[in-house]
Amino acid sequence: MATIDDLEKIEVRIGSVQSAERVENTDKLIRLMVDFGEEEPRQIVSGVVEYVESPDELVGKQLAFVTNLEPRTICGVESNGMLFAVGKNDTFAFLTPSRPVPPGTGAH
Repeated sequence: MATIDDLEKIEVRIGSVQSAERVENTDKLIRLMVDFGEEEPRQIVSGVVEYVESPDELVGKQLAFVTNLEPRTICGVESNGMLFAVGKNDTFAFLTPSRPVPPGTGAH
């Protein structure tokens, strides 16, 4: 069972997707450049190809991301966060705010 202290360790923030493209030589990965209101956008790699018609449909969307994970290299591409979504297959859905919020807005 997780404690409230465990939950407080996870940082979930809203990011605005600036660009999205398939990662070459992979079947599932999309490379996102995401604005969190920081000096530079972050590169985040996510295995969501099967849930979008085209990576371009993610551009301009505000989505939820876990932002305090250590960087991880996935298929040779560094990822500096994790897309936070729910479900899989027919129940998959992106988490997005009900109205526009400033990039970097934290969940609580």
